[in-house]
Amino acid sequence: MCANSSSARCRGFTTIELVAVIVLMGVLAVVALPRMEGALAQRGDHWRDQVLAALRHAQATAQSHRRLVCATVVTDAVTLSMATANPATACTTALPGADGQAAHASDRRHIATQVSPAGMLYFQPDGRITSDGAGAIATDRSIAIDGQDAIVVVAETGHVR
Repeated sequence: MCANSSSARCRGFTTIELVAVIVLMGVLAVVALPRMEGALAQRGDHWRDQVLAALRHAQATAQSHRRLVCATVVTDAVTLSMATANPATACTTALPGADGQAAHASDRRHIATQVSPAGMLYFQPDGRITSDGAGAIATDRSIAIDGQDAIVVVAETGHVR
């Protein structure tokens, strides 16, 4: 309360105003938060879809060009490179993405992404995926993305699912 309402200005909020703000915040929380969670889940799905597409592109390119294709998967990007000749044990030429940039998939939100077993993925010209450029050891690979189903690459066929 103001001591002298005619000479001094009263400052602050009334109880009714405070209760109205609290009720409004409660309504927004009930309506808006579930929608925001759905949007965040879709963003994670989008990253998973980008990684899938990049790995499928690597497998298809290896077979169609009859060259070794190397895929590097990190938390915020998937980059591809290709050998200049066949046979080869290393990839020396970068394969640019659809936008001309180095990354075939990129994500600025840094969703935790791990390849198991760790390391580069080598897509051989015959369709297999190996743990080395020479193609000696075919090995299934799994890419875990936080909050999403894992991506599995089958060793003997290179199939990405």
